[in-house]
Amino acid sequence: MKSSGFAGFAGGLTPTTGVALRMKRYARPILVTGGAGFIGSNFVLHWISQNHGQVINLDLLTYAGNLCNLAPIEGNPDHVFVQGDICNRRLVDQLLAEHRPSAVVHFAAESHVDRSILGPEAFLRTNIQGTFHLLEATRAYLATLEVDARAEFRFLHVSTDEVYGTLGPNDPSFHENTPFAPNSPYAASKAASDHLVRAWVHTYKLPALITNCSNNYGPLQFPEKLLPLMINNAISGKPLPVYGDGRQVRDWLFVVDHCRAIETVLEKGKIGETYNVGGGNQQANIDVVHMVCDLLDELVPDSPHKLHRQLIRFVEDRPGHDRRYAIDAHKLETELGWRPQETFATGLRKTVQWYLNNRAWMEEVASGAYQNWVNANYGQRGAAGRAPAASKGAR
Repeated sequence: MKSSGFAGFAGGLTPTTGVALRMKRYARPILVTGGAGFIGSNFVLHWISQNHGQVINLDLLTYAGNLCNLAPIEGNPDHVFVQGDICNRRLVDQLLAEHRPSAVVHFAAESHVDRSILGPEAFLRTNIQGTFHLLEATRAYLATLEVDARAEFRFLHVSTDEVYGTLGPNDPSFHENTPFAPNSPYAASKAASDHLVRAWVHTYKLPALITNCSNNYGPLQFPEKLLPLMINNAISGKPLPVYGDGRQVRDWLFVVDHCRAIETVLEKGKIGETYNVGGGNQQANIDVVHMVCDLLDELVPDSPHKLHRQLIRFVEDRPGHDRRYAIDAHKLETELGWRPQETFATGLRKTVQWYLNNRAWMEEVASGAYQNWVNANYGQRGAAGRAPAASKGAR
């Protein structure tokens, strides 16, 4: 594994709020899919930093998967990496039979809305067919387990709030019984995968749980997403493309808090249940971009691109862009005792600082292929865009 020397989760991002960390060590490993991606790699780093046991990490290493994300645990015997496809049933069967995991934590997914609009087929293959193959392999594996091991086993499917559709300005937040109304190929593929998991619980008694999370942010996020894109462009003096009027609202969840939520659901969750995970931080996209610019003005005082707000450009909105997401995480908080430990202000500062400290990581992942995608996605929307009015850009 190639090491980039960056500071990942294990390099100092563990929350320090005085909350006692459980140090339970599992006797058998867990199988994590997509553990070289953004959320998956943060979870793997978190799990191993908590000494919970061995992780068998299956990742295809597509554009968003990066072994450099896992550099802090290079050589750690608790981490076994396998490059492979969740649609490869023979491989998944082999890993389950060889390692006999006590849980599967399923992150592997195509996850970017813009990419799903440009090319939806990959989303159907990975998110729907891949989940199907993983469910079927798990069902066959369970049949080989002794009674106690079968009772202990869990399948945790990690999903998104985008399956619920969009909210109006005054609508209540999404709860676990909100009807699905996906509005993009990505969201539709994830909704389909959620339905598959529910069906396998009901029909085959598969011991599965589902989490639906809000917008994650933090270290190791591929730079096509809003925050790393804005940070990377701003420190390079490039335009900051903001869709439409920038007033789309998202509920922002620090990735480390999300990892803790998954850990909690895996340990305490009830089979067949869904748990929403949210940060309780609703922010409009343009306000988030303003905050990033202001933090960069503060943290990079000698930047030639100050004030960074002057780089903002409004571009044509994406097709079918959902206006607002908001998560009601009351069930997870009251039944399982999880709470987010980061406010948006503290999490955003940590995130911006991490990207500033890890420019080499950003440069490595922002390859020629990534630049080609940026040109394809934003070029057709008018990447130069229009600058915000002075009254907006200066506040």
